[in-house]
Amino acid sequence: MNKLIDNYKRHINYLRISITDRCNLRCIYCMPIDGISHLSHEDILSYEEIVRIARIAVKEGITKIRITGGEPLVRKGVVNLVGWLSQLEGIEDLSMTTNGILLSELAKPLYEAGLKRINVSMDSLKPDRFREITRGGELSSLIRGIEKANEVGMNPIKINVVAMKGFNEDEVLDFAQLTQERNCQVRFIEFMPVGLQNGWKEEKYLSCSSIKKIIQENYNLQPLGNKRGNGGPADLYRLENAKGIIGFINAISGHFCSTCNRLRLTADGKLRPCLFSDKEFDVRMAMRQGDNDEELRALLHTALSNKPEGHAITKPSFKKCAREMVKIGG
Repeated sequence: MNKLIDNYKRHINYLRISITDRCNLRCIYCMPIDGISHLSHEDILSYEEIVRIARIAVKEGITKIRITGGEPLVRKGVVNLVGWLSQLEGIEDLSMTTNGILLSELAKPLYEAGLKRINVSMDSLKPDRFREITRGGELSSLIRGIEKANEVGMNPIKINVVAMKGFNEDEVLDFAQLTQERNCQVRFIEFMPVGLQNGWKEEKYLSCSSIKKIIQENYNLQPLGNKRGNGGPADLYRLENAKGIIGFINAISGHFCSTCNRLRLTADGKLRPCLFSDKEFDVRMAMRQGDNDEELRALLHTALSNKPEGHAITKPSFKKCAREMVKIGG
C-alpha cells in the first residue's frame, strides 16, 4: 500500500538517489567550466545510510529507485550498493543514469548485482562535438559501454539527448535513425534552467515540439498507446517498422508536474521534493543526530507535504534553483 500521497493526490513511488557529486566529465549544461568544489567524504551519505533511507521509503510505498550522480560509477563500491538495494523487499525497478564512460568494465557486475536497465547520456554522435559538450569525453568509450550493457542483458537501454539550439539540433535525425536498427529508446530532453552556471539561455532552448517537427518532416512518427510509459516523463513514439522507441521529455514546454511521482535524495543527504526548487530536508543530519526510523519516516512525509503543485519556469516569478545539476543528481 502506497502511503506516499502528496497534497495534490499524486502517488509518489519513485526515489532518485544521487551517490556522489563527482564526475569524470564536465558537460556544459551540468557543470561550470571550472568544475565545482566537491563534497568531502564525511559530507556524503554512506552506503549504509542510503540503504537505511531507501528501506524506510520502500516501506512507505517507493517501488522504483534510480541511482544517479554526478557520475555514479566513479564512486567505489557502487556494485555493492546495487546489490543491497536490489534485495530490498518491495523494489520493483532499480535503474541507473550514467555517462557510460566506465560502463564497459562495470556492466556485467552491475547486472549480476541486480541492475537490469540504464539510462546513458549521449548528446552527440560526432566524436569532436561529443568531446566539446563533455569537455574531454571520448565517444568511443561510451559506445563500448552501451554495447557491453546490451551484451549482458540490460534492457531497455535509454539514450538521453539534451537538445540545444545551434549546437546539436542538426543531429536530431541521426539520433532518430538509431532506433530503426537498435532496440533502444532515444529520449530528447529539453535544456532546463537548473543551477546558476549551466549556461541556460532562451536562445539555446529547443522545444520537443520543434524536435518532433524535424523528425515528422522526414519520417512517419507514430504515437504509442502508452503515451508516457509506466508513469515516466517521456511521450513515446516509434518510427514506422523501427526496432526502438523515441521519447520526448518536454519538461518546460509541456511540463508533467501533474503526474510527477518522484522525490530526490542528494549525495549530501537532502531530500528534495522538486528538481526546480531549493527547498530541502536534511536526512543526513537527522540520522547522525540519532533519529530513529519512525522520525526519519516522519521527515520523509514532511518533505512530501512540501512538494509543489508544479514548477514556474514559464512565469516571470520563476527563480532558478541555486544548486547545479551535478549537485542535485541527474
